[in-house]
Amino acid sequence: MTTEPPPPGSGNSPDDDPFRKPPPSGGGSPYDPPPQGGGGGDPYGGNPYDNPPPPGGGGPYGPAGGGGPYGGDPLAGMPPLAPSGKRVLARVIDMIIVGVVVWLLSMLFNVGTWDSDVDNIDAGKSFGQSLIAAILYIAYDTILTARTGQTVGKRLLHLRVADLSNGATPSTQTSLIRAVVLWLPFAFCCACIWTIICGGWSFFDRPYKQGLHDKAAKTVEVTTG
Repeated sequence: MTTEPPPPGSGNSPDDDPFRKPPPSGGGSPYDPPPQGGGGGDPYGGNPYDNPPPPGGGGPYGPAGGGGPYGGDPLAGMPPLAPSGKRVLARVIDMIIVGVVVWLLSMLFNVGTWDSDVDNIDAGKSFGQSLIAAILYIAYDTILTARTGQTVGKRLLHLRVADLSNGATPSTQTSLIRAVVLWLPFAFCCACIWTIICGGWSFFDRPYKQGLHDKAAKTVEVTTG
């Protein structure tokens, strides 16, 4: 057994992610030292004043502290941000898909709360249904987002989740954080209010159109075509 990371091209390396943005300097690492020579025609390597730093005192890839190695805008090189309206529609599709499964399992394990007499609703059954809903919603979102960046709803509407830092498909840990923030409050309390606040935040957020779950996980949603 080896502890070395899988090599690029093996299909198991993060570097194989087709959505990951390449380094900005023609394939080199953004942490490589600047090339020597070629400045001002000096055959001995040029002088250090041939290429003054960019305005604002930033590094070779943009203003200091602005978006890391991809310059001041981390969205550079990514597809356009997803429209908030399409994000809502994709979420509704996902809620319907998982909601049907929650309903079936609730009936199977006799933890449903549907009763014409509201006085007969069992608090234990209500909690059991909420627990099933939380587990299924979180698992659904985490597994599919970590695999391709797309739930069923996002795939149908040509959207995907991307790491804000590099455009890559989110890791399992990132996907889990995103799913927990989105679905745990939804399953156990104030479902409609939390959905409106958490998801609807993208309608007003600038410049990345992030929901609160995106902010927690440092992700964005972009279009795929």
